[in-house]
Amino acid sequence: MEMPFWKTKPLEEMSASEWESLCDGCGKCCLAKLEDEDTGDIYWTSVGCRLFDAADCRCGDYANRLARVPDCVGLTPQNVRTISWLPQSCAYRLLAEGHDLYWWHPLVSGSSETVHEAGVSVRGRVTASESEMAEPEDYLEHMLEREP
Repeated sequence: MEMPFWKTKPLEEMSASEWESLCDGCGKCCLAKLEDEDTGDIYWTSVGCRLFDAADCRCGDYANRLARVPDCVGLTPQNVRTISWLPQSCAYRLLAEGHDLYWWHPLVSGSSETVHEAGVSVRGRVTASESEMAEPEDYLEHMLEREP
């Protein structure tokens, strides 16, 4: 039996469809994060990007997200190695650090629902949308104790 592509190919050699299939659909990267200007510490919130569909845990306009949301970060093989706020469970981060995918990842389980069933996604945990935040201080009431 042939080894799965994520076990045999470096991130840089993956096709566009292979790269995109690494996203587990957890939605964590689509949550607003706050950074302490003095320490660089990242604080997670339960506020979803204005394009985030909290029920599906997917971007509502993925193809145009980078143009529509100026601070949206498009993940690449180069930047996943440097983005400190990528979730610990993120497939891009795991593979970049030499780890394997978790059992609940859709590529392993064969189901897009296992990420939700395992409690890894933000489904049901988004409390607001960025479009509802009038002032920067509004995010503070949605700060989380730790990474979701």
